[in-house]
Amino acid sequence: MARKKRALITGTTGQDGSYLAELLLEKGYQVFGIQRRASLPNTARVDHLYSDAENPNFVMFYGDLADSSNLFRTINRVKPDEIYNLGAQSHVGISFEKPEYTANITGLGPLRLLEIIRNVDFPVRFYQASSSEMFGKVLETPQRETTPFNPQSPYGASKVFAFNVTRQYRTGYGLFASNGILFNHESPRRGINFVTRKISLGLARVKLGLVPTLRLGNLDAKRDWGFSGDYVEAIWRILQHREPDDFLIATGETHTVREFVEEVAHNLGMHVVWQGKGLEERGIDRKTGKTIVEIDTRYFRPNEVDLLLGDASKARKVLGWKPKVTFKALAALMANEDLAYAEREAILHTPIANQRRIVGYGEAHGKNTAPRKSRRVKN
Repeated sequence: MARKKRALITGTTGQDGSYLAELLLEKGYQVFGIQRRASLPNTARVDHLYSDAENPNFVMFYGDLADSSNLFRTINRVKPDEIYNLGAQSHVGISFEKPEYTANITGLGPLRLLEIIRNVDFPVRFYQASSSEMFGKVLETPQRETTPFNPQSPYGASKVFAFNVTRQYRTGYGLFASNGILFNHESPRRGINFVTRKISLGLARVKLGLVPTLRLGNLDAKRDWGFSGDYVEAIWRILQHREPDDFLIATGETHTVREFVEEVAHNLGMHVVWQGKGLEERGIDRKTGKTIVEIDTRYFRPNEVDLLLGDASKARKVLGWKPKVTFKALAALMANEDLAYAEREAILHTPIANQRRIVGYGEAHGKNTAPRKSRRVKN
């Protein structure tokens, strides 16, 4: 019997990692994930991939992108055909608070992996998760693979470093190393401190009276938003291409944060009208007359990125990829999932002060609503 194809994923417990693990298992891979050790459970997004008999095709290892020796042991033990580096400190706002940590994990982490791949005695295809935040204050619209980078955050700068070393190891050492420049991609599995999930869960809580208002920063920032489940298909296709290359993955549409608020609110049975200007602007539910959205200066970045819009023509032509989930469908999906989650919170009569703690423990996202199963984690 032929050996199953093996994939190693860093960042497996995150949004993209969980969708990618599902996709690869469906395609007959053995999937090995790397998760960071934490005091609280952090595998909620992938718990459903474990079976009671411990699924032999899905195995998790403890590891960290800051620990070269651990990464080396894991890679030599698994001997993967493909490595997908999705792990990072991926929150732009937090990168201003933790710039050194962001650079270490998001920038140097991929370098550590590439050095290991260069020195092992078996072939590995490597995927680096690059980001639209590398374009920052954009120098061209729409952005393409050839658009110059102009990052505006420690996160964006770290991703530029990782992008460049991936290309250098490809050209200098002949590694199969590819970059995927993914524009904003969201889902009900998105972390609660990212703006789209903050909006969908926040407005669901407002609707049920669990919190009085949703507080946001720049409502006019424009983003190219797609669905994470679509984007992991592109990630897989990048490593199946006959030769390593760099691809930009985007929908080709841009929408403001304001539009996302309006669309989610609509799916929750609310109609937002805006009153006031600048920091005094408020979103009012026309049906009730209540303020449901307020501006909070704490959520503004030191350097704002105003517009991101991607041109994925190369991925469409070369990889045959295109997005399936529309902006409206994405907003509806997230609104419906988070309304169900907020309803469970309401049944539990959870105090408002504890909301952040409880959602951090495990997020609502489709399949994974059952109690936690035993986990197969290797040391």
